[in-house]
Order: sequence, then C-alpha cells, then structure tokens
Amino acid sequence: MTVQEPGTTEADGEPLDLADQELVRDPFTAYAPIREREQMARGRVRGVDLMWVATRHDDIRTIMSDPRFTIDAATVPGAPVAHRTEQTWQARGMHSGHEKYLRAGIFDADGPDHRRLRGLVTAAFSPRRVAALRPRIDAIATQLLDRLPDHTENGVVDLIEHFARPLPITVICELIAVPEADRDRWRARSATLSAGVCGDELGDALAGMVHDAHTLIDHHTTNPGNDLISELLAPHHRDRLSTDELVALITNLVVAGHITTVNLIANSTEALLTHPDQLALLREDPTLMPYAVDELMRYCGPVVRALPRYATCDTTVGSTPVRAGEAVLPIVSAANRDPAVFTDPDRLDLSRTRRSREPHLGFGHGAHRCLGAHLAQEETAVALTALLNRVPDLRLATDPKHLQRGANPVNRHLKALPVRLRPGPDPDTAAK
Repeated sequence: MTVQEPGTTEADGEPLDLADQELVRDPFTAYAPIREREQMARGRVRGVDLMWVATRHDDIRTIMSDPRFTIDAATVPGAPVAHRTEQTWQARGMHSGHEKYLRAGIFDADGPDHRRLRGLVTAAFSPRRVAALRPRIDAIATQLLDRLPDHTENGVVDLIEHFARPLPITVICELIAVPEADRDRWRARSATLSAGVCGDELGDALAGMVHDAHTLIDHHTTNPGNDLISELLAPHHRDRLSTDELVALITNLVVAGHITTVNLIANSTEALLTHPDQLALLREDPTLMPYAVDELMRYCGPVVRALPRYATCDTTVGSTPVRAGEAVLPIVSAANRDPAVFTDPDRLDLSRTRRSREPHLGFGHGAHRCLGAHLAQEETAVALTALLNRVPDLRLATDPKHLQRGANPVNRHLKALPVRLRPGPDPDTAAK
C-alpha cells in the first residue's frame, strides 16, 4: 500500500488504492499512519477519478458542514463527469437506464432539492416517532430470539443470519408496508447492493429492487394504508415528489436503513463478547446503553467512508489547497479513532460519551447526517438489551481471529457471527 504526497499528480506517484485489502480488513489501524503522516492523501475509488482522501476528524467535520463542499458533482463547474456517483455504479455493473434513480436520490441531492426530499420523510424518523416504534422493535427482537434455538447446529447459530439481519429489514418493511411474503426478496436484494459485489449480480439486484419499488407504489396508490409510502402518495405530498424520486427514496431507505444497522448490531456484539470487562459493565448498569451504542458506533461502526464532497470553489482543508471541482473523500473510520479528538481512541469505553459526549462521525454530520440515525440507535439498543437479558451465556463459537469479514471498502462487516447460546466448548477448541 502506497500513499501519494499531497499536491502531486498520478504521474508523480502512485495514489492510495482505496480497495487495498489492508485498508479493507482493518480501516481503523491501516488509516492511522496515513492520518498521522499527512493532512490529506491522494487516492482512487473504482471507476472514479483521483481524489483527496481526508482522515482527520476536524477536517471531515468541516467538509461535511461547509457549504463550499457539495455532494452533487453535476452542480460544480469544472468537476469531471467521472466523479459522479453514477459512474461508480456503472463501473460496478449497474444496468443502463437506472442512472436516473441515482440522480433522483436524497443521498446525491443538495440545496433545495435535498431539503425538499429530506423534509418529506424527516418526521417519520424523528426521536418521538422512533421512540413510539420501540415496543414493536422489541417484539420483533423477542420473536427472533425465541426462534434462535431452532436454527442451532451442534449448539452454534449464526447471529447475523437469524437475528441481526432480519430485525432491521422487518422494521423498514413494516414502515413502508412491504407485504410479508416479499420481505425475504427485499432483504436479499438489499444485502447484495450493500455487499460490494460487481457485475450482473449487482445490476440484477438493483433492477429487481427498482421493479419491486414500482410495484409497491402501484399497490399503495390503489390501496393506501397507515404507512410511509401511502403518506408520501397523499395529494399534499404527491405534487412535490416525482415517481423516480419516490422509487429512489424507497430503495435508499431499504438499503441504508437495513444494512448499516445489521452491521452495527453484529460488530457491536462481537466487540462486547471480546471485551468482557465492558460487557460486564453494561450488564451491571443498563442505563449505559444509549452511551454504549454511541461508543460502539465510534469504535467498531460499519461505515468506513462517506460520500465524496466536491469543492465548489478554490479553497483549503487545513493547509491543503483544494481546487474547484476536486473531490474529497471522508474516511469516517479514521476520524473516529483520531487521537486529536478522542482520548485513548483505540480503547472501547462504553461510558466515554456519558462523560464527554465526544462527537463521533459514524452517522455523518451537517445537512446530510444520516436520516435514520435515531432508528439505527434504537434498533441497536433494543437488540443488545434483548441479547443481554435473554441470552446471559452468549459467547463466540470460534476464536475472534477466525471471523471472516466481507471485502467491501465502504462497509466494514462480518460475513457471519457464529455464537453459542449456552455454555459449550471453548472457542479455541471449536475453531480447530
């Protein structure tokens, strides 16, 4: 893995390969020397031109909130077309004709369009509305835990497949009233779109989700109910939202509202099971849970990097000059371990935010802060609370070093999380 000096061109040196397996396997450790050595490096994302790579907390916080940086490259004079998100998806295998759903999406919008789209759904994810969902989330978690013993094999069960994954997709599908018979298909496609796959597998999954979103809209148009999609189809909203925008919104909500929470629950469970002192602390003081979720998002959150931001004018990030049209890629996992902001950043400390409320960037910052942050926090808190209460003997079924992670440079996730629900063989023995 090599890093190009700031300000040089590709011809002068090799840029940072953001798909480098060292960075993918452990972004917290691998980005640390880059963060300490230079303010911003130069790097490349598959299918996208060379860009700046920001790894320091204060720089990323500024980039995410400074109006001189925008997400939609198409609005920036001088920004190369190849910087656009659609170029990345085309390189990964997106079918022709689906670019319009990316352009219509809330994640790639800025200014008035972003405020309009976000304003339509913000109320559904407010702290008050999410708190009202807690009994239903708890009921889903309880039901899934009741079924866990049925999925064990030789005393071992995959906690991702049978708990962490079905919990958030069930919640999201209920919010938008996806028929229960279709939910496995929505879950599978969402997982594919988030797994970093390329080629026909990705293109077919996106095309299938777009088709299902259109079908869902048609159904709710003639059979409105008490759900988010029916609300958005109501006359006072429908004239503010095109069909393409609604399809993009549905796919964004399902994918983003599903996979981040799946991976946060799984990563958090692994972290607690490998830090018995912190697990004991949480068991002794359940009031720590909201702070614990924040700290777990900082310490082992799944989001490695945010969407790139494009400079709308010549400016600087710290002492680094950034020209108009150039992209800056925020590496969130590096920012969340920045020793300039977090004391002893590589230590898991579940009471950290109770004492200081140090601002992690796991859910972003500024106008594009994660729309579903409150929901993800609530789902994770419910999931971990249920696990601690219902499965007091929960333990890993293999040595932690044998756990396999997916090769996705954007989302840090486990392929599986094998656990034992009751006392059993030592993980070292089970792994041999």
